[in-house]
Amino acid sequence: MHYQNEVEIHVPREHVIQLFDNPDNMKHWQPGLLDYEPLDNKSGQVGAQTRLRFKMRNKEMEMTETVLKKELPELIETSYETKGVYNVVCNRFISLDDHKTQWISQNEFKFDSFMMKLFGALMPGMFKKQSQHYMDLFKEFAESRHQS
Repeated sequence: MHYQNEVEIHVPREHVIQLFDNPDNMKHWQPGLLDYEPLDNKSGQVGAQTRLRFKMRNKEMEMTETVLKKELPELIETSYETKGVYNVVCNRFISLDDHKTQWISQNEFKFDSFMMKLFGALMPGMFKKQSQHYMDLFKEFAESRHQS
């Protein structure tokens, strides 16, 4: 399953990148995030892995994030693995002018189990909607931080 989401952020690209690339900020725009635990000492570099724990709909979920490509300020590509699901996210940041940034997020999901494949086939809009929700929350966070 593939899809793309976009959002225009009224903040210069350099500031968007500073906020996006700082894991301490994740709690401000990723509701349900319980824990962010680096699994190595690569700290955001290509190959770095982090364990993420979320609480979603009264259930805890754990996933491993891996930095696949980092060519900031233009892009950062990461993968997320959890039981039955592998997701690659390519985030591109385009400077529209001195005060606006276009964030384009391309997602590819692969499912291992029959149930997850069925769920992905029947509910693709749910995945895209959740991704857009996180992007909108980041936009609100970035714009509120930039004006202070």
